Amino acid sequence: MAGHSKWATTKHKKAVIDARRAKSFAKLIKNIEVAARAGGADVSGNPALELAVQKAKKTSVPNDNIDRAIKRGAGLTGESIDYQEIIYEARGPQGSALLVECLTDNKNRAASEVRVAITRNGGTVADPGSVSYMFSRKGVVNLPKKDLTEDDVLMAVLDAGAEEVKESGENFEIHCEPTDLRAVVGALEEAGIDYDTDEVEFVPSMDVELDLDAARKFMKLADALEDLDDVQNVYSNADLSDEVVAALEAED
Repeated sequence: MAGHSKWATTKHKKAVIDARRAKSFAKLIKNIEVAARAGGADVSGNPALELAVQKAKKTSVPNDNIDRAIKRGAGLTGESIDYQEIIYEARGPQGSALLVECLTDNKNRAASEVRVAITRNGGTVADPGSVSYMFSRKGVVNLPKKDLTEDDVLMAVLDAGAEEVKESGENFEIHCEPTDLRAVVGALEEAGIDYDTDEVEFVPSMDVELDLDAARKFMKLADALEDLDDVQNVYSNADLSDEVVAALEAED
């Protein structure tokens, strides 16, 4: 679950160790297939594929699975794979907004499953454009604070095109234009600064803070969407305070 608040960080920690790993593998494999289909099987000549493979390796996807996905995507196995990217918009509790990014080989199935997940879990399907205007596409890099200050990070990435460095719990988050993401990551590597993830995401222009009851409902809705096979990412402007996150964790 992508997002820019403490609840996203909490989920990220849990996702590393729980059964979601299998789901995360499937999403990474799909990204490889799409990149190989668009630009061919040669990793060195296909930057999108190189990036997708890098991410999969970072998440410990087995090499065999990666190789098979490249071949499948590039059409070398005789299978035909044609994924479409679709974005659905939804409203959650307390005026929160969600963008649901799907990558699917069956548009009707994806639309129906997303709609059911939203309405059964207390959300409402929003009209196209009524939610998306609150988000913009950004390159986002997450890194652990360790003993770094915000200035340390900013100095390392400013010349590479970083727009801002934000605190997010135990992490820093760097935002930049999507086209500058590779340069920002390169600058971090050059400075010897470790990072956890680098993605192009939908970042909300303003967060909506949820109380405990709304947060519970929101997590249920977000989890239901994330569990769908066609859903690649869920983005939201929901924010949870430290107190709410602690209360949710105590309930688990």
